[in-house]
Order: sequence, then C-alpha cells, then structure tokens
Amino acid sequence: MIRFVSSDIEPTVQEFTPDAELLDAYSRTVTAVARKVSDAVVHIKVVKPGKRNRAAQNGGGAGSGFIISTDGFIVTNSHVVKGSVEIAADLQDGRSFPARLVGDDPATDIAVLQIHADRLSTVSFGHSDRLQVGQLAVAIGNPYGFQYSLTAGVVSALGRTLRSESGRLIDDVIQTDAALNPGNSGGPLVDSHGRVIGVNTAVILPAQGLCFAVAANLAQYVVGRLIMDGKVRRAYIGIGGQMVQIGQALANQYQLASNAGVLVQNVEPGSPAAASGLAAGDVIVAFNSHSVKSIDDLHKFLNEEAIGQAAELTALRSGRKLKLRVQPEEMV
Repeated sequence: MIRFVSSDIEPTVQEFTPDAELLDAYSRTVTAVARKVSDAVVHIKVVKPGKRNRAAQNGGGAGSGFIISTDGFIVTNSHVVKGSVEIAADLQDGRSFPARLVGDDPATDIAVLQIHADRLSTVSFGHSDRLQVGQLAVAIGNPYGFQYSLTAGVVSALGRTLRSESGRLIDDVIQTDAALNPGNSGGPLVDSHGRVIGVNTAVILPAQGLCFAVAANLAQYVVGRLIMDGKVRRAYIGIGGQMVQIGQALANQYQLASNAGVLVQNVEPGSPAAASGLAAGDVIVAFNSHSVKSIDDLHKFLNEEAIGQAAELTALRSGRKLKLRVQPEEMV
C-alpha cells in the first residue's frame, strides 16, 4: 500500500542547520578578511607622458596596491606604474597622497612605492610555500578609489609560470579562480587569516577567468631588494638566442641531459659572451654543468649570485662539444 505524506508539512529547522552553518562560517571568514585587509588596500593613480589632460578628465586610475609598513611602503605591479611621471595613492579613508617610486622589477611585475602619511593600516606577508590547492583565496583591490572590491575563490594551482612584460618567466605563480576585477591588478591575494599570499598580477580573459598572483615568498624577496637597492640585481652574458632541438644521436654521443638547447643568434660586442669566445651558431647546452634547454633556463642561472663569478658554458659547435669560461656581468 502506498502512503501519501502531506506536502504542506514544513521541514524542521534542524534540517536546514548544517548547510546554514557552513554558509555562515564561509561568510564570516570572508567578511572578517575584508574588515582586516581592506583599509590597507589603496587605489593607484598615475599620469603618463602626453596623457595628463585625459587623466584629469577621467580621474586617472591604473590599478591597486597594498600598504606593508607604517612608514608608507606600498606594493603594486610594475606595469601599473611603468612610464609614469606622477603617481598618487588614494586611501580608503578618503585621503590621497603623492607617491614616490622606490623601485620596480619588470621581470616579476613587482613595484614598490612610498607615501608619507600617518595612521596607516598595513597587511603582512604570509608563507606561500605552505599553500595547498583548494584553500580559500580572497582577492582585494581598489579600482576606483575610496571603495574596495573583493572576490573569493580557491587556490586552483601552485607553481605556475607566467611570462612578464620583460620577456622573463615569473616562477612560483599562484593560479586562483577568485575573479580579478578591472583595476584590481597590484592588489593582494590573501588567505583566510588576512595574510598576503600573493600579488595579483594578471588575468587571462579568454581562459574562463583564470587569475594569477606572484607568490608571497618571491614577492617579499623582490620587495626587500627594491627597498634596499631600488632594483633587483641580475646577471647577463650578452647573447640573443632561441630554443632549438638537438638530434638524438648527437645528444647520446655527448651524453646530454636533454635534446634541446639555446641557439646563439647573436653576440653583443664587448659582452661577457664575446670575451668567452662564444659565437653565433653555437648551441648552449649547460651552465656550470646544469642542463640548459631554453632561454628561460639560462635566465634562472643568471641571478644576482652569478654576477662577477666565473662560470662554465657547455656548447656545441659544428658537431663538437666545447667548454667555455664566461664571467657574467650585472645587467644595467
């Protein structure tokens, strides 16, 4: 026998409680993060050559940033302030201050500004190496001034690479599905405790809103170097090149770790590469015995520690394997 139950019986309060509690916990976390972080997020306005009148008409506006110290240091994106002749920072409390460019690093899309003001709210960096895929990520920006914008999502992937405007790859990039609203570039990506885990740097519009942030550990290192030196020191050897495939037989003959290398297309006169005897047509396959498969690999080895330090390049020339001594110099 089929028993019918009246449809006008209301579900009990207890049946709603678990979902309601989960939703409330999530909402409480996100709103708490907003309260803790938003006052430290600023609107960055810039004026670039030839655009002063247009900037005045539309209020200017380039991106976001966040204050990391009570003496007014602000982190933002390099591309936000690149080429500017005037920079200003608008705070959440309505105050606006001229900002000085302390330094920028196009290779990681990080820049540091400084304003002189009192009563500043700040945020601190967290540890991006402790992140896990799936944990909460909140992106905060100030695209228009005096009113912050917030989106929440999860960490989608870790350890991504993203090519900067300088052509170098940014390593250790966080991918998140927290939507990056226009003008939020340079703002912080924070965890559930309000600690900065990344600097929002790009959004790939055709790719279903994938957003990227430079991981906090890398950003904090770059910020420290910019505050101390005004730049991040890197080495160079003075070549133009591209990745090429190496025949498997040749790779086997010379016991190469990879069947790819960097074809030297040109060598700058007077450069470390020229002094080493490296020539156009050579294929670089190793730097200090570390395999070099691409220009990006070579860039990784040409860091601050490589400046002025003699190194060994392994190259193939006309079917022969060469060992060349090179002393990288500081990139200016």
